[in-house]
Amino acid sequence: MSDEVLAAWIADEARVRERIGAAGVVAMESAAALSGIEVFDKIFAGELPRPSIGDTMDFVAVHVEHGKAIFQGRPSNRVLNPMGTVHGGWYATLLDSAVGCAVHSTLPAGKAYTTLELKLNIVRAISLKTPLVRAIGQVIHVGRQVATAEARLVGHDGTLYAHATTTCLIFDIAQQKVAR
Repeated sequence: MSDEVLAAWIADEARVRERIGAAGVVAMESAAALSGIEVFDKIFAGELPRPSIGDTMDFVAVHVEHGKAIFQGRPSNRVLNPMGTVHGGWYATLLDSAVGCAVHSTLPAGKAYTTLELKLNIVRAISLKTPLVRAIGQVIHVGRQVATAEARLVGHDGTLYAHATTTCLIFDIAQQKVAR
């Protein structure tokens, strides 16, 4: 069964990478006019740039829906620590992306978020023998100013490698323009 899951994950990633465009940053003015889920729909359609962090860390969003985000990553030599296993910062970045984008997917036009806190528990080492992992983020609560979410980092065989929770601050995008 896990070989079938791995093949499906590889196919999912290939379909996404075929559609998405170049890496870059979404202009704040464009983001302000779109809901969070509309931003992701346009990224997946190749109409808005995909985040460049995915290139740096070799991961990509493979699915986003209201309140849920799934990111898939491929461990490589570029993210190893001195002991030859995947660095904890890679786990954290993948999980932060999943929980943050799960929150982002629920926001209306004119709203943005930032991570206030990320709590990470690594329960198993990832090595280069692990072909792919998925960070599956799910919203717990979205309020007017604060949102919380959780995520699990799993292998295609169901192995749990880490889990995380986040608290995010929600704010008006207009406030961000003043800070520039």
